[in-house]
Amino acid sequence: MEKNYYVNEHAVVDNNVEIGEGTKIWHFSHVQSGSKIGKKCVLGQNVNVATDVIIGDFVKIQNNVSVYEGVTLEDYVFCGPSMVFTNIVEPRCKYPQVGKEFYINTLIKEGASLGANSTVVCGHTVGRFALIGAGAVVTKDIPDFALVVGNPGRVIGWVSEAGKKLKFDEDGFAFCEKSNKKYKFENNKVIEVE
Repeated sequence: MEKNYYVNEHAVVDNNVEIGEGTKIWHFSHVQSGSKIGKKCVLGQNVNVATDVIIGDFVKIQNNVSVYEGVTLEDYVFCGPSMVFTNIVEPRCKYPQVGKEFYINTLIKEGASLGANSTVVCGHTVGRFALIGAGAVVTKDIPDFALVVGNPGRVIGWVSEAGKKLKFDEDGFAFCEKSNKKYKFENNKVIEVE
């Protein structure tokens, strides 16, 4: 059966894996059994996708990222170089915690971007189109469209679907020329306006 996706000759893809049309998997990457990768994704060099991970369509995972079991990436998620996921809260070599019953789920929602060297501590949700700055550490749920920096990560502003910083007028409205969308800030959150 002809593949409609690309796997570099130095990458390893286990059996029982679903890979969508047009996806590219580059050098030294490993996709483990049971994982599902959507269409037109790009997995850079040295990416590990663990067992039973679900990755949506049009996801880009840069070099040196491990997506551990329990992590779900929705469509259009961007994972910057060397960013880190975790899936256990109390890691101890002397008291190993191996298996699904120990893993704590993490959800990265549609269009979110995780900057280079950022860390997402397990058990949290990163909202739609949120932008996590380089080196930031996510230790709590992040709302949609939030701009997050620092350790621990804190919301310092809001961005559009296109990643542009939003500037709200006195009525709480902002417009992004890149995405051609209007946004409203109310009740300490950002919503898209039709």
